Amino acid sequence: MRLESGGETVDRRSVLQVAGGVGTLGLAGLAGCQGGGSRTENTPEHPPLGNYPVDGDTVTLGFNVPQSGPYAAEGRDELRGYELAVSHLNEGGGWVGQGSFDMLSGDGILGKTVESITMDTKTKPEVATANAEEMIEQDDVVMFSGGSSSSVAIAQQEVAQAEKVPYMCCLTHSNDTTGADCVRYSFREMFNAYMTAQALRPVLTERFGQDTQYVQIYADYTWGETMEASIRDFFTANGWIELTSIATRLGTTDYEVPLEQARDAGAEVVFLNHYGLDAANSLTTAQEILPDEVEIVVPLYNRIVARNASKALDGVVGTVAWDTSISSDRSNDFKNAFTAEYGNEQQPSGVAHLAYAQTLQYAAAVERAGTFYPPTVIRELEDHDYSVGLGSQTMRACDHQAQRGVPVVEGLPESEQSRGRFYDLLNVTNAVGYECDSGPATECDLGAYGD
Repeated sequence: MRLESGGETVDRRSVLQVAGGVGTLGLAGLAGCQGGGSRTENTPEHPPLGNYPVDGDTVTLGFNVPQSGPYAAEGRDELRGYELAVSHLNEGGGWVGQGSFDMLSGDGILGKTVESITMDTKTKPEVATANAEEMIEQDDVVMFSGGSSSSVAIAQQEVAQAEKVPYMCCLTHSNDTTGADCVRYSFREMFNAYMTAQALRPVLTERFGQDTQYVQIYADYTWGETMEASIRDFFTANGWIELTSIATRLGTTDYEVPLEQARDAGAEVVFLNHYGLDAANSLTTAQEILPDEVEIVVPLYNRIVARNASKALDGVVGTVAWDTSISSDRSNDFKNAFTAEYGNEQQPSGVAHLAYAQTLQYAAAVERAGTFYPPTVIRELEDHDYSVGLGSQTMRACDHQAQRGVPVVEGLPESEQSRGRFYDLLNVTNAVGYECDSGPATECDLGAYGD
């Protein structure tokens, strides 16, 4: 099967290739076939499950990302992160052999060379589901990853649970991913909408006071809905007054009417619960329609959104998955490896960081387990303590939600923006999270391991 992506025909069975990337990776001649320091799994110790056992000298990972649709730009950066991770797993570099990933040695995973395939979700759950099933059934992937839309991620993790093949979420921010729709075979590194609202409340309350009147304009699907609910839960409890809440269709380009409604309602603050190209469009339109005294908050945005709406960023507060301005060993290692591969003009976004982190998390868990047997790998991930550059964090066992810091940022005026720098990091808020008997976790029932 061949895919049409970005005007080019891509062989989906080939090892991951991305425009502007490092090219073909993971062929049989790479270091993984030579053995090395990693343990190998020669004789299966468990009954067949999912795509276990793994035969031969290679192992395949699947990357199911939006290469078209409203989140296509995020998808391109995800692919760069995945591509870099595969390269480092096979050849060393980056986090391999460092910190929480010191069990990785650059000779693949358990001595098997890592290959990868990619497919285009088109930012549609039904397409993502079909892709995931095909990668599992035809390509024997032992793990797959991807996202950039929570509805797409939730669809994929349902496949993971049914087929007993681990899914490592990339970008998904809905509470439901590790709440009402959680599954045993999926893990999320990204924080959720509930944690974003927790992180924003002290920053915005200090800035705007206790009785601010606000309006929410939100994307009408699982992420936007849980973001809207989380903002309401945390801010109305803090004395803020919600004047109205307005749903918008994913992928729309016309935000004039809802923004005029927000203006006419008398909002002092407008939350734009949009992402990707939608966020860039709504933010740009908001700066044209809303009076100067009305403050704008984009609860979740990133470097790609900022680049596309650079003239409209001044003073806009929000959260990001990760940013190059965060200085730590793991952050700096990733940033340096990414720019060395793709050039200084291609600064990594939080999406690329998530893709890279989740790929290496899976590989490290397999190495610790000494097997690709899914239930054993899952147990290695559960309650695992680690760092991806944001301080100490835990992949919680009760809901598979990473307990981690949330970076809060503020957009810079265009005159102060420079190469790859669109906002100031206000802080990395670590005083967020919730117990397993509260918040979205109360709705989580992970299901069986399958062994």
